[in-house]
Amino acid sequence: MAIVGDFFRHNLTEFLQESPSAAPELHVLAVDDSLVDRKVIERLLKISSCKVTVVESGTRALQYLGLDGETSSLGFDSVKVNLIMTDYSMPGMTGYELLKKIKESSVFREIPVVIMSSENVLTRIDSCLEEGAEEFLLKPVKLSDVRRLKDFIMKGKVKEVEKKSLKRMLSIDCSPPLSATCSPISLPCDPSPSLLSPLSSKKARL
Repeated sequence: MAIVGDFFRHNLTEFLQESPSAAPELHVLAVDDSLVDRKVIERLLKISSCKVTVVESGTRALQYLGLDGETSSLGFDSVKVNLIMTDYSMPGMTGYELLKKIKESSVFREIPVVIMSSENVLTRIDSCLEEGAEEFLLKPVKLSDVRRLKDFIMKGKVKEVEKKSLKRMLSIDCSPPLSATCSPISLPCDPSPSLLSPLSSKKARL
């Protein structure tokens, strides 16, 4: 059992080292109609080593995700968004309406959505959280907020990688090499007196 465990750990480490693509990467879609706020959140995310895509409206966000009713040119496998951060007050489509659209999607409903707002309105906060928002941040968003969110999302990404690695390891033949196995020793049916214990020899003489 120890041999199989060592084999598994060795191959898991080797798999992660040989597959740079297996390393988790956080891709954030940031949505805000304010150019200044978009630049601020983009800078904070890049400082935190995140990949960032910024759009200026909820409609553009839906287009990027392929949820605007048209066939997406990217597709879910190409988008791979891990977190959506959206402003609440935007013309055309509010952050709350965007949140509802995302949570109604069978493809993107599991992606965490964070709502940002400069207004501390309790009813607004409650509505967003009840609709499935991961968190409600008050502007200006701070670097500590972004890093906390990143740590939370990355923990989930690491677990996902571990599951994929485990699945691959289980598909590998983990049988120990033949040299490590011990074949049973077969004794002759009629053992010679030299193989008997002294007590058995004594009884035989009696």
